[in-house]
Amino acid sequence: MSTWLGRLHKGITYALALAVSLYGLANVMPAVGSFRLGPFPMELFRASFFAMCVAVVGLNVRGPRGQAPGIWLAVTSAISVAVLMWASVSFYRVSISLNDAMVLFGAYEATVAVVASAAVLFFCWRIWGSAVALLGILGVIYLITGPYWPGPLATIPGDLSELLAQNLWYSLDTGILGATFAIVITTVFPFIVLGAVLDGVGAADSMIRIAFALMKRTAGGPAHAAVLASALFGTVSGSAVANVVGTGVVTIPMIRKRGYTREFAGAVEAAASTGGQIMPPIMGAAALVMADYVGVSYLTVVVAVLIPSIAYYLSLFLMIMFETRRLGIQADASASGIAEPSLQDYLNMVLIFGPLILIVILLVAGASASGASIAAIVLLFPLSFINPAIRARPHLLITALRNGGATFAELLTAIAAIGIVISTLSATGMPVKFGVLMDAALNQSLFVALLVVFAGCTLLGMGMPTLPAYLTVAAIAVPSMQSLGLEPLTAHMFVFMIAVASAITPPVAIAAYAAASISGGKPIATAVVASRIGIMIFLIPFAFAYDPLLLTVKEAGAIFTWPAYIQILVALAFAMYMCASALSLYELGPLPWWQVVLRLLASVLLLAPGDGITWAGIALSVVLLAQHRFVHSRRQQFQT
Repeated sequence: MSTWLGRLHKGITYALALAVSLYGLANVMPAVGSFRLGPFPMELFRASFFAMCVAVVGLNVRGPRGQAPGIWLAVTSAISVAVLMWASVSFYRVSISLNDAMVLFGAYEATVAVVASAAVLFFCWRIWGSAVALLGILGVIYLITGPYWPGPLATIPGDLSELLAQNLWYSLDTGILGATFAIVITTVFPFIVLGAVLDGVGAADSMIRIAFALMKRTAGGPAHAAVLASALFGTVSGSAVANVVGTGVVTIPMIRKRGYTREFAGAVEAAASTGGQIMPPIMGAAALVMADYVGVSYLTVVVAVLIPSIAYYLSLFLMIMFETRRLGIQADASASGIAEPSLQDYLNMVLIFGPLILIVILLVAGASASGASIAAIVLLFPLSFINPAIRARPHLLITALRNGGATFAELLTAIAAIGIVISTLSATGMPVKFGVLMDAALNQSLFVALLVVFAGCTLLGMGMPTLPAYLTVAAIAVPSMQSLGLEPLTAHMFVFMIAVASAITPPVAIAAYAAASISGGKPIATAVVASRIGIMIFLIPFAFAYDPLLLTVKEAGAIFTWPAYIQILVALAFAMYMCASALSLYELGPLPWWQVVLRLLASVLLLAPGDGITWAGIALSVVLLAQHRFVHSRRQQFQT
């Protein structure tokens, strides 16, 4: 009996998750000639799609360590699903009524809004941990108690029922089913499904084998291969932790065998996996949302982040190179233990690059991000039969679609919590108050303002997915950053990259912890090493905040000229090299303490604003590099 019920439960969950994918894709599918399915009426679609996602989440609830849920957890989940189904029907009825006449919200609607918020925050806590859910809980509490807070934190008293109903649930603009929800289900959703299908077509193993083959003659070998594989896999998955799990199980043991420490092996994978969220053309969900918030095309965001993402991965290669020299590790082409790639492995790369190239072509041609992603999904289905594994088991493609629906349903619980937070901030005027306080306290200092935003984004990003961390900080801090002179794209990009970096920032560095669980290293130590290896993801945002030319596009606020652009790229290259060698305490040989200090100073000068300061940094770098080579050469002659 229990086996039969288990199969029934699995079958229903599978079907619902698949329905989420198909229903969501149908809503954003572009017209084919005169035929078009969506977009569906937004009142109906938001209510029904949310209800379907909630059902998937409720059926997938698991106990500790992935075990079957206990009786209390199962009952609480069932009640929460029922509450949210009831609330979704109520949302649809009220939304339809709002189209015909003004609706006054009373105690009933306020109760529905609060109970629905509690139910969705329960699921958020179960899936994403306490960090995201607590933000939502604090948002509800502040919405209720705002008038009683001291000083500038106090809000204007009003009708509490109206405030709760409007800002938590019954609105197409704010709350759980508001504007943030709309952006995510129309823009982010197709890319989540695309990532699941790309993962399901079976090219990941081929990608790892090819990466190892390309890097086998370098001394860093598997460490460099981990960076390359994670850059490719990361732009598909858009998730740091998924990237660590997907490639780290292969790369981390290989890095350890080459002679690196457990912490360094885990840190390389964590830092490389984190960068996948800024690697075009897919990146992470936050980049898609940013394009909508800023009001620019997704292609503009892709071009803007191109140089920072390439620079970040080059800096990882440099860090590995210097660490390899420091440890005296030599190249060994036969030591990887990974099979040589076959012709089929290279053919499988078409499954990765074919859809990515199509996305870029369509974005350049003016297609929407969602339209480009759906076209890539359509291309993948026939293309996937290149892989004999798919030819033998074509139902894996349906399973991949199902996985995309299940993944998005879980993400939606975090988006619901952030919807509460953003709505609370908007209703209470907190961003404006924060901006006034920041302007007064920071005395118009952009650098101090950036440090405050950096600290806030890092703190809020602890244990939180990138998208919720980005949305929360952007809602609070971006208006203040714009008032200090940053263009919207530059301000949002700053917050986005710092939110991405929080995955490797101690003390709660979820990507580093995932890597440490594979490497066997100490989690905090792995996070510290990952932050050192990935230092450029922290420094580059400060660089483009002062010189938006680094983002290439005019929307960032800089006037493009080739001489200035080449100068900033040269300065960035010098900065990466000097910073990587300084933090590794090694270049051609060990670096004395004064060389380390001066190299770090040169890195700062190279990334600081002003042509004179930049050229001073270049001059200092050249002198330091020449001195080190002279001393190293003399030492070599003396030893021989």
